Amino acid sequence: MPAITDALRRLNPWHKDPPPPLPSLPASTAYTLLILYALGYFVPFYLSRTTRPSFTLSRDAPSVIRARIRSVTLSCLTCSVVTFFVLLRAGNGGGDGGKAVSGKDALHLMGLWPVGVWETVRAVGLTAVLFAGPLYSYLLVDRGWKDWARLAPVTEVWGEWTTFRNIVAGPITEEILFRTASIPLALLSSPSPSGSPSLSPTKIIFLTPILFGLAHVHHFYEFRFTHPHVPIAHALIRSAFQFAYTTLFGAYATFLFLRTGSLVAVCAVHAFCNCMGLPQVRGRVEPEVIYEEEEEEGPVTGAGVPVLAGGDAGAGGDGGNAGEGYGATDTGNDTGPGPATGRTFSRVRSRPSILWTVAYYTLLVGGAVGWYRNLWTLSESGNALVPSSAF
Repeated sequence: MPAITDALRRLNPWHKDPPPPLPSLPASTAYTLLILYALGYFVPFYLSRTTRPSFTLSRDAPSVIRARIRSVTLSCLTCSVVTFFVLLRAGNGGGDGGKAVSGKDALHLMGLWPVGVWETVRAVGLTAVLFAGPLYSYLLVDRGWKDWARLAPVTEVWGEWTTFRNIVAGPITEEILFRTASIPLALLSSPSPSGSPSLSPTKIIFLTPILFGLAHVHHFYEFRFTHPHVPIAHALIRSAFQFAYTTLFGAYATFLFLRTGSLVAVCAVHAFCNCMGLPQVRGRVEPEVIYEEEEEEGPVTGAGVPVLAGGDAGAGGDGGNAGEGYGATDTGNDTGPGPATGRTFSRVRSRPSILWTVAYYTLLVGGAVGWYRNLWTLSESGNALVPSSAF
């Protein structure tokens, strides 16, 4: 495997030796900006009637989604520009022996250049190994490959505002703000005039995502608006669970960002994880629905096609709906419109097989083991923001 890795690195035209030490940035400046960035992502939602949650306006309304996308796009652009000029200023004013930060260096620290196409393929492939079980369940057990054969998920992404938010707008804007604009500041932060870094790469991986998780806690307030009859204890548990898994994903995304130096790579991984949702960890694995055609022609009332196994899961970081809708199991027979094909179908009880369940959990465990064993190999890149020895 090392020989293969060396060969791949030599094929990378952007491969270079480990970078020289970076100039330092006062820790107080870095931490203040990180907090302001996190607040700047969601606080504007509550400053306008077009984005503020209410009893009469759902966060899934197209008008609200469009307004929020405009808001976070402006926040991301502003924070990225601030970080870019802070990096240039830190480099030009540093006298600690570190190299000056040029415009190209700043873009590299922010994961914007080089783009990292090969790093993106490897990062998504690594993450797909982790989701081997859910991919098997969706593509084979639930026959999701048929949806992809007619590109139905692609149509849904660009035809449904909620799906566009969850799979495109959410991952891109969150990664720009919490990785591109934030991680370079943490890398350069220094608590003392000596310029020694205050955060090691390991600390950056596990500490900075806490802000990423906290930036989603405001959904507790929105959830109380839309579900006023749910006990507050249940809402708090839901919010705590959401904070836990968003923080965990933030740590993984930060690790990949430091290892690949590519914004595109972490955006692609984020979108993939939102598609997949949280994996099933208990119960039997059965097909969703088996449709049997009754008539050649019939009315179409349309059922949406999930993008992947998770459908709305992740909600662009807004908390998943894993286990809802697409994850529900049909328990009876009824007649009605099936997939939007212009025909009428009869929905019948699926015929479960224990082999599906055995195969799923075998792949789930095997995928986790394979992901762990290949974590460092498939995330290695000559564009890394920090050398492997720093971890």
